[in-house]
Amino acid sequence: MTKLSVNINKIATLRNSRGGDLPNVLEAALNAERFGAEGITVHPRPDERHIRYSDVYDLKGAIKTELNIEGNPIERFTELVLDVVPAQVTLVPDAHDAITSNSGWDTRTHQAFLREVVAAFKAKGIRTSIFLDPDVEMVRYAAECGTDRIELYTEAYASGYAADRERAIRPYAEAAREAVRLGLGVNGGHDLNLENLRYFARTIPGLLEVSIGHALISDAIYLGMENTIQLYLRELKGEA
Repeated sequence: MTKLSVNINKIATLRNSRGGDLPNVLEAALNAERFGAEGITVHPRPDERHIRYSDVYDLKGAIKTELNIEGNPIERFTELVLDVVPAQVTLVPDAHDAITSNSGWDTRTHQAFLREVVAAFKAKGIRTSIFLDPDVEMVRYAAECGTDRIELYTEAYASGYAADRERAIRPYAEAAREAVRLGLGVNGGHDLNLENLRYFARTIPGLLEVSIGHALISDAIYLGMENTIQLYLRELKGEA
């Protein structure tokens, strides 16, 4: 069964927009777990414009499900992850000033660097995932980096879903099949929502986890957090 990890970056963005501690990031994470989330995802960036490094320490000490930390493995990020020791780290090649993650790794060009980083995390017992575009070649090179999983960047799928979902998902299914053949786990994230999640979950082989933040938190504004998480879980399970 595919797990749902809730990305709470948007909660932190709202908090930081006003100052103070409302909404409280830790409380949001604990409530997400109570409402059915099977993991919590955060993406601390160097400027701490949403999740702060201090938030990560608070979360690690309090949540009961898996903590997934996403980010570009610059020195400060790497030190954070090695200190906190989350269940999973997802390596994302985003620029310091990127609004959001917008591309996967070129695992061929950056293979030596990724091998070193992956080895350091795995030595601490941290499951490692590499953020990828749906490209079979990049999956093969990711496997050579020693990663445990890949996370498929789903923007192209989400953009093409309404026009032709079968065409939109084809490269994702191909990449996932190659990952499974190579012994890698498959995660998905970034642009999944209530409209496109069910088809993605039932079509992608070996899908172990999805991490969803922007769409889920946006839906929660209208539908409530508990109801929203239950709706996403229903889509993952393919329930009526």
